[in-house]
Amino acid sequence: MNDSMSVVDVLLVEDDPGDALMTQEAFEHHKIRNQLHVVRDGVEALEFLRREGEHADAPRPGLILLDLNLPKMDGREVLAEVKADQSLRSIPVVVLTTSEAEEDILRSYNLHANAYVTKPVDFDRFIEVVRQIDDFFVTVVKLPR
Repeated sequence: MNDSMSVVDVLLVEDDPGDALMTQEAFEHHKIRNQLHVVRDGVEALEFLRREGEHADAPRPGLILLDLNLPKMDGREVLAEVKADQSLRSIPVVVLTTSEAEEDILRSYNLHANAYVTKPVDFDRFIEVVRQIDDFFVTVVKLPR
């Protein structure tokens, strides 16, 4: 188990402002101490992860929550880039998307996603799913530093 006093930086890659807000509210509702950082597209996600441009001082996230349907560069491309990059591949990536398509699930796992979660449409269920993801990947699982 991770040290209960440590705070993990979580990168949310989400272009839908409503879904980003619900995720932020889930963190607040469950008093999740981890720091949530939000970027709106795949290009910005890679800039954040590689600490480029305006994200030069970005922390290295311990977990990435990744939507698949993103502008500029979709989540599948981001996932492929992250898992191909020696310095980023150890960061767990949870695909958090509306797609229930079998081909998206299979492709995400083939690209080495650590988990695939379909976003619930119900607000309370969505908040609970985010809490469970955080609890599992941050409290139960031992993450690399």
